[in-house]
Amino acid sequence: MNGPALHEPSAPASWRVALPHSAAAVPVARALVRTALAEIEHTADCDTAELLTAELVANAVEHTQGDTPIELVVQLLPTGCQVEVHDPDPAPPGSLTRPGPDHPDPWQEHGRGLLLIRALSSSCGHRPTESGKAVWFRLPVVPQQRGPAE
Repeated sequence: MNGPALHEPSAPASWRVALPHSAAAVPVARALVRTALAEIEHTADCDTAELLTAELVANAVEHTQGDTPIELVVQLLPTGCQVEVHDPDPAPPGSLTRPGPDHPDPWQEHGRGLLLIRALSSSCGHRPTESGKAVWFRLPVVPQQRGPAE
């Protein structure tokens, strides 16, 4: 008996899209990630990818100055997906790769985005770019569930 086939991209695919430096970029970025993952039946967790993308984009908009567009880069790989958000601020993002000294205040509206990214991604980080920085996360391919026996 053969196991279920995985729908993996045979070669890496990527999308690079400039987004406005405003809150309007968040739903657009979510839709772009959903479309990219669905377009080739990629089996990374789409809901998690959308949530973490929204967090990265919202942070880029909220914590960087100016009206320079931010950039969304989605890469689909045989092992999963990587999402990057490029912004013009070279300063590293808070405590993305290690927990901060304090836990987020449960009564405050903000402060959980980087915690979610650390907790739900397989890896995350940031790197300098020529025009600022890129903040990224990776999600692995999720094995497909077996359907009912025929």
